[in-house]
Parts: sequence; structure tokens; C-alpha cells
Amino acid sequence: MRTRLLATSLLSATLALLFTGCMETAPRAADASPAPAPAAAEKSAAPTFGNPSPTAGSSTSAKANAAADAAAYKAVEYKNVGKKGPALVVIPGEIKSNNANFTQRILPNNIADFGELELSQANFTVLERADLGNLLDEITLAYNLGNVAKARKTMQAGKLKTTKWVVKFDILKAEQIASNTKGFDGQAIGGLISSLSGTRAGNATGQVVGSVKTDDATGVWLIGMRYKIMNANTTAQVAQGYKELKMEVGATRTSVLGISESAKGGVGLDTMVQRLVQTAVWEIDSKYK
Repeated sequence: MRTRLLATSLLSATLALLFTGCMETAPRAADASPAPAPAAAEKSAAPTFGNPSPTAGSSTSAKANAAADAAAYKAVEYKNVGKKGPALVVIPGEIKSNNANFTQRILPNNIADFGELELSQANFTVLERADLGNLLDEITLAYNLGNVAKARKTMQAGKLKTTKWVVKFDILKAEQIASNTKGFDGQAIGGLISSLSGTRAGNATGQVVGSVKTDDATGVWLIGMRYKIMNANTTAQVAQGYKELKMEVGATRTSVLGISESAKGGVGLDTMVQRLVQTAVWEIDSKYK
């Protein structure tokens, strides 16, 4: 009897262990509750770029970057930007200056590109020249010559039918009108101090003074731009204006006991042309929109 009870107990225990093992190894049903939604991706910030220059963070870097910041592009807050401007086409203007430095650097298409950019920023409807293809040459010729029949014919094609204005920007003046230089060379004074002192200290002072050299040079340009607005259908002049800006470039150099420091900079010709275009577009936006 005891043997039977023992056997029954062992059998029950074995079955219980087997049942438990089956429950643990059996696959579980998937959780029916919805998975948490992935966190929304953060909006990317404006791109930033490193500075690989070996002088980054130095005093020379700080001064050069400060000068570059002063010359960097700055968007203009146009007065009537909230009002939609008429449809227009910007054609390449003329560069009437004979200054070789200017004509080698600036081309009419560069000026027209700046014009398209700024007029778009001022909320004018600008038909880009790139979309016109070979038709651009015909348009430019027609409006430069005031050929009404040719202008009307070209303006009947596609998108040009809605064009109200043809705008161009001409450079009438680009010349360096002033320059100034100033310098100091301590060699003569240093030699005089050394010869008159007759002492070791005086001779050392003379050598220091003699090593001092400074040079400053400044040049000033005047650049003048005319803008002209023409009626797209009649080639008649709607408005025109003239803007002139001053550009300064300079260089400075100092040397003492073989330790030298120099700087050179100013606003470039490209920047000056863009600023002139911005000034002209501001007037077009405020007066004629």
C-alpha cells in the first residue's frame, strides 16, 4: 500500500513537472496592445560647417573674418514685399565703363543674375532668362533698339504673353577716383640715434627704431548703375533711375624687429554690383510696383 502511494506521488510530481515545462516552452500569443509610436524626428537645423584653416581662432583669423562679415551678402527688407509685382523679364544690360579691371571681372549676365535674384526677393514675378533660350537674344536686341514690331512679335510666345515689363541694369561708371598712401621707415632715424648716442643702450635703441616700417594704402572707387524699365509691348520707357556707391579697398603693413603684421581687404567688385542692384530694386519696389 505504501509502495503504491509512493508511486502515485512520484507519478503526480512527474506529470506536474512535465506540464510546467510545456507551459514555459509554449509560444506566447502576441501582445495585442499597439506598439508605441516612434518619436517624431527632430527638425534639422541650418547647416553648419567647420573651419579647417590652421590659423582658425587666432587674432589674424578673427580680424579677417570680421572684415569678411562686413562684406558678406545681406538680404534687403523691401518696402512693398507684401504686394505682388508685375511679371517681368530681366535682360543683360550694358557696361559703358572702359576700366579694364572692372570689365575683366564683371559681365552683363552677372548683373542680370543679381537683378533676377533681387526682383524675386522683392516679390516680382520674374521669368528667368534660362527659360527663354535663343529667344533671349531677340528680346535683348528688340528692346535695346526700341524695335516695337519685333518686341510685340517676341512677346506673343508662351509665358511671355503675361509679361508687363522688361528691365535692365547698365553700368555707366566704374573708376578709381582717389588713392592715398602713408608710410614710415625708421632706418634713417635709427642710424642717427646710434651714431649720436655713443652708448650701448643708445645703439640698441637706434637698432629698434631702425627696424620699424609701416605702410598704409587706400583706394576709393565710384561705381554708378542705371536701371531702366520698359513696357513689354511698346518698348516705351516706364521709368529709369541712377544709383552710385563708393567702394574702398585698403592694405596696411607693420614690421618691428622682424615681426610683421599685414592686412588687405575691402568690398569686391561683385559685391558692389550686387549692392547697387539691391539699391535700384529697392527704389523700383517702393516707387513703381
